[in-house]
Amino acid sequence: MPTVYGLKNCSTCRMAIQELKAAGKDVTFVDVRESQMDSDAIDRFLREFGDNFVNRRSTTWRNLSDSERQGTPEDLIARNPTLMKRPVIVDGELVTLGWSAASRLQHLGE
Repeated sequence: MPTVYGLKNCSTCRMAIQELKAAGKDVTFVDVRESQMDSDAIDRFLREFGDNFVNRRSTTWRNLSDSERQGTPEDLIARNPTLMKRPVIVDGELVTLGWSAASRLQHLGE
């Protein structure tokens, strides 16, 4: 059963959930704004994706001060979960970032 981490208002997250469900997957959704990710999840995603996990094109990033941007990725995401690129989809050992053709192939086999 895949778990999708993202934001309920994110169109990419909604699309991923919709396509996973259409493929018969029972999806669990975690809205990172409403339920804070624990440090183990953040650490795992940073190990998987490195610096790509932090969305430096987001409105949240642009609204941070220069000093706030100097924090570690762990601290940035912990304080501002909307800074994460999304969705992160965890399905057993498979962990993907975004909903690209490659992640669709990995999760749906298409």
